[in-house]
Amino acid sequence: MPNDIELEKISLPAELAILPLRGTVIFPTMVLPITVGRKSSIKLIDDASIGDRLIGVAAQKDSQLEEPGENDIYHTGTAVRIMKMLKMPDDTIQLLVQGISRITIERFTHTTPYFYAKIEQVPSLEIETPEIEALARNVIATLEKIASLTPQAGNELYTMALNTKEPSRVSDLIVSALNLPLEQQQEFLETYDIKERLEKLNVLLNKELQLSELSSKIQSDIKDKLDKTQREYILREQLKAIKKELGEGEESTAEIDELKDRIGKAKMPKDVEKEAEKEIDRMSKIPPASPEYTVSRSYLEWLVTLPWSVTTEDNLVIDQAQKVLNEDHYDLEKIKERILEFLAVRKLKKETKGPILCFVGPPGVGKTSLGKSIARSMGRKFIRISLGGIRDEADIRGHRRTYIGALPGRIIQGIRRAGSNNPVFMMDEIDKIGIDFRGDPASALLEVLDPEQNNTFVDHYLDVPFDLSKVMFITTANIIHTIPIPLLDRMEILELPGYTEEEKLKIAIQYLLPRQIDAHGISRERLKFEDAALMKIIREYTREAGLRNLEREVATICRKVATEIARGKDEPVVISVDNLSKYLGNTKFISEVAERIKQPGVAIGLAWTQTGGDIIFIEATKMKGKKTLTLTGQLGQVMKESAQAALSYVRSQAEKLSIAEDFFDKYDIHIHIPAGAIPKDGPSAGVTMAVALASLLMNRTISP
Repeated sequence: MPNDIELEKISLPAELAILPLRGTVIFPTMVLPITVGRKSSIKLIDDASIGDRLIGVAAQKDSQLEEPGENDIYHTGTAVRIMKMLKMPDDTIQLLVQGISRITIERFTHTTPYFYAKIEQVPSLEIETPEIEALARNVIATLEKIASLTPQAGNELYTMALNTKEPSRVSDLIVSALNLPLEQQQEFLETYDIKERLEKLNVLLNKELQLSELSSKIQSDIKDKLDKTQREYILREQLKAIKKELGEGEESTAEIDELKDRIGKAKMPKDVEKEAEKEIDRMSKIPPASPEYTVSRSYLEWLVTLPWSVTTEDNLVIDQAQKVLNEDHYDLEKIKERILEFLAVRKLKKETKGPILCFVGPPGVGKTSLGKSIARSMGRKFIRISLGGIRDEADIRGHRRTYIGALPGRIIQGIRRAGSNNPVFMMDEIDKIGIDFRGDPASALLEVLDPEQNNTFVDHYLDVPFDLSKVMFITTANIIHTIPIPLLDRMEILELPGYTEEEKLKIAIQYLLPRQIDAHGISRERLKFEDAALMKIIREYTREAGLRNLEREVATICRKVATEIARGKDEPVVISVDNLSKYLGNTKFISEVAERIKQPGVAIGLAWTQTGGDIIFIEATKMKGKKTLTLTGQLGQVMKESAQAALSYVRSQAEKLSIAEDFFDKYDIHIHIPAGAIPKDGPSAGVTMAVALASLLMNRTISP
């Protein structure tokens, strides 16, 4: 590359070919690449390359012009020498040129096939005055400060300027390196006086320094304010942009589009839809790799899969519903009548709120299966959840989304499984809900089981209201007194008492036998039961209010008969009283009534238990002694007081009953109630104890 001395020795001709440049100003001594594409310009280069390779360049005033005229280019330009030339495949020419000196165009001698003009070289007067030197030093010092604030762009320029001796070259170097508009660069080119040029450059660099300082301060402030989350967000946004460029982000976009589509199809209430759209907007800003993305997606999945507007049509044909109920259950007339009443009202008025029924009765009387029959008779979906033993309120209302692995409560989960917003929803064992430090699930059920409140039930996970007023809630319980009073008040109690022996027999013939025979793969011709055999099973092999043990005993017989058939037995089996012990063994329960009441002092009482009713015997005996009443059998305080009252009554009626009035002075009385390990209490046994005492003291047996 020629040095400055060699450039000064180059003698310029009086006329030069002028090449118009678009958006570019070339300063003396600068080396720049330019691309030439116009036909006239290519002709100019071809001609110049044959000669001394000296041409003039001047910037176009409007860079968009394809064919500029004489007045469309600036009349101050630069004489340059073509250092390298390379023809490209697209018919353009790449040039590497070096500026020699400023020139002024005095006049154009001709314009075809390219511009040719008479020029005058502008001499470079390097007069070293203290003022110029001071201005040049100030320029270098300001440039150093800019370089320290923006090291990426400023360091190289500062080094080049520091190694350049002449003030005019320093100014040209800096102006050409700064990203200035064309007009401003041309203004510097047209400023021939070095002092004036350095003054303008000082003003320009000071403005640039102020901008750099301000930019640096802003960057510093932003950096201080950016916490970990914000930095992470920016990085993730950059990562998202990179992935988009690489075509890797389409999967999450497709998922979001799909969820938007499903939100539209779910037909949610307006406020819920607004919440869903807000969540999906938040989700679209979260990277798919983030755990927050999964939480948002799970939440939206729950929202779009809930049956907000899916309702099954009720079967309002009363006779058909009654037929279904009668097919599935024997008797239970009161409950069947209540269901038919609900359907009748529903037929007359569509917007009827679902009743809250509570079936109370001992185990095995058909409470749960009755719920299924109700759903079948009404043509609704059936959902059952068991509340037995739950202690956490979140089981009903769900967990908030802030918890890891949060889920909605059992109510919303059941509604989702049902796939409709009006199923028959059975809550089993409502009397066995626990209470501890995690909350009171029974209290959480107060809103669910209240037709006036449950139309805006809010699950903690969803955090939006869901209408439960169309749901028909059925609860089951063995006993009532463990259910909290406010909860009990919201429910309509329907009692299912235990079955009598005759009812058990009919249920066994109509329901249990056909079901068990089919379940064990036996044809109904191969196995038959006599009524007397079934009655013996009921009386002597089971003791219950329900039917579960009866069905187990029938299943035992079916298994043994199935074993015989599998071994090759062909003849039909008839279960009778005579061969019953062959299949079930010895009898388990023997009636003690006849034996126990053969002697005076024994009375029969009826006891209430959680599994139905039972017979108990109250035994009284006397022995020589003085005024002592002994009570045994783990009796409660109320029952003890009843025994005292019974004794007082018998003593007060001694004359009428023909009992010696001074019997209590000569005898001690002992009253015992068998099954001593079982706690007993209540006032109802008082009359039975009075009868037992009267029987003992009158020495008469009680009529069976």
